[in-house]
Amino acid sequence: MKKPTVIDLFAGAGGLSEGFRQQGFNALAANDFDEFSARTFKVTHPETVFLPGPIQDIDAEDFLKAAKIEYGELDCLVGGPPCQAFSVYNHQRGMHDERSGLFKEYLRIVEGLNPKYIVIENVTGMSSVSEGQAIKEIKKGLIDLGYSNVDSKVLKAEDFGVPQERRRIIIIANRMGHEITWPEPTHVANGKPHVTVKDALSDLPVLDNGQGCDSAAVYPVPFNKATAYQRLMRKNNLFVSNHEAPKLSEVNLKRMQYVPQGGSWRDIPHELLPTGMKRAKRSDHTKRYGRLKEDGLSSTVLTKCDIHWGTFYHPNQERSITVREAARLQSFPDNYIFQGPRTEQFRQVGNAVPPLLAAAVAGEIKKYLLLTEEKCQLIQQQ
Repeated sequence: MKKPTVIDLFAGAGGLSEGFRQQGFNALAANDFDEFSARTFKVTHPETVFLPGPIQDIDAEDFLKAAKIEYGELDCLVGGPPCQAFSVYNHQRGMHDERSGLFKEYLRIVEGLNPKYIVIENVTGMSSVSEGQAIKEIKKGLIDLGYSNVDSKVLKAEDFGVPQERRRIIIIANRMGHEITWPEPTHVANGKPHVTVKDALSDLPVLDNGQGCDSAAVYPVPFNKATAYQRLMRKNNLFVSNHEAPKLSEVNLKRMQYVPQGGSWRDIPHELLPTGMKRAKRSDHTKRYGRLKEDGLSSTVLTKCDIHWGTFYHPNQERSITVREAARLQSFPDNYIFQGPRTEQFRQVGNAVPPLLAAAVAGEIKKYLLLTEEKCQLIQQQ
């Protein structure tokens, strides 16, 4: 079988494309308007034609020309339109937010490409907007375009080998008459154990606060001594990149001393808390100033791995996590080099779909594409 094809809209740094590539898909083209995400995507997917700029300025015909395919030939169109309009903090705006218009742009490209399969991913907050109205509108839009088989489901990244608690809603649709099926979780109670923070990070160079090199460093742990997950991330890579610890202030270093693994701001003495947090209730369950727990999962990696906003203290080193460590927790392989200033690198990592989660979805779609091709070959032989 020739490689199945995919085009990635709102690609960001390329988490979806990376997952589909791991399942043997050929990423023909991609788009994003963000300069630094575009740089990262081009470096990590040199074989893919990248169309920069706002999606509103790009026609489906531009993708067909870039990918060198005809209308209806594309196997899969994937994408995650920016999710701010559907986050839990913006649920009152929802489909009335102008950013939700990007879903309409996605449907415009669907209509112009007519791919066999469609994958849309977004934050779980989308399902709670107006009692699920956002999901209903998107599904209706797909059905109106001929994608009568459409379904949605919340998937847990940790159930597919990602060392992080992360939920994403996935919408799959096809015009092939195929039943929508979902990948079976691989890391559950009766399967493989969840990949822990230690499984993910313990082979990376030890750093002090503010120390590191953004270009390359040598792995301190030999490949044959690394965990299965670490070997998967390292592959044939010889050096660690994007591994520089942010410089924390003296007061944040003092706060860190009081936070055990799995702990948070509630472990910090009252006099050391920021002024705004001194009024917070001790029963508040936010994970601010949290320290990762080695034998557990990471909490959700955010666009700012800032200790003030989440659990980003290293489990056993007196510093916050690096871009590479955040990327490991997202299941990006080590040969994935993030471009731009460090704040932009963190943002790219936090915005991405974990590649291993994307690969699980891609594998399920690939099974049906294979079946379709085999049927076509049998008909041709008759």
